[in-house]
Amino acid sequence: MTTTYLALLPGWLSPENLINNMGAWAVLGIMLIIFAECGILLGFFLPGDTLLFVSGLFIASGAIDINLWLFIALVSLAAFVGNMVGYWIGYKIGPPVFNRPNAKLLKREYIDKSAAFFDKYGKVTIVLARFVPVVRTVATVMAGASKMNVKIYTLYSAIGGVLWIASVTIAGYFLGQFGFIRDNLDLIVIAAVVVVICASAFPAVAHWVASRRAKQAAKGEGPGQPTIEPAAE
Repeated sequence: MTTTYLALLPGWLSPENLINNMGAWAVLGIMLIIFAECGILLGFFLPGDTLLFVSGLFIASGAIDINLWLFIALVSLAAFVGNMVGYWIGYKIGPPVFNRPNAKLLKREYIDKSAAFFDKYGKVTIVLARFVPVVRTVATVMAGASKMNVKIYTLYSAIGGVLWIASVTIAGYFLGQFGFIRDNLDLIVIAAVVVVICASAFPAVAHWVASRRAKQAAKGEGPGQPTIEPAAE
């Protein structure tokens, strides 16, 4: 069985190599990788999407000897625990880091803006962030740093985790058996990521446009508003 690796990944990080090297411990290794990507900032570079897709392909072929639904349940649990760890890391260390005086990169205003964003779009963001590499690592920490409601975060983190793990693994299980999809996995994943990023960014863009128009209207510069010239003396 051959699989095209993501072009930007070194050989040792390719999903096929990772699974083959882990041998009988493949399922546990996959759980740890997904946990790290979802909960630890240093795990942002791990190939979660392609790892899940290739795992589905390996399960279908028998290379990973485990029931598909049991695999989804176990890895979904790892993703959920990872997100909760990431949330509490952000919750505990976020405020001290962002409250430092004279900070140029990590400013308090970033937390305030994140809190406002999660208040308005938090449910959708937590679910969609699961499907976007790097974002799924950073969003969980920022949710904790901005003190997003933990009950809401927990619920939608669980929903997002199950949807992400199940959809990508099942796609690999069934679609990975088609040669075109298997041989062009890198391009398909990149295209899927672009679509998800556009979908997840739409609420933020719409909010920015609405805010900009509101500010222009408040200044009397809104479209269609006549400019009043001062009367000549």
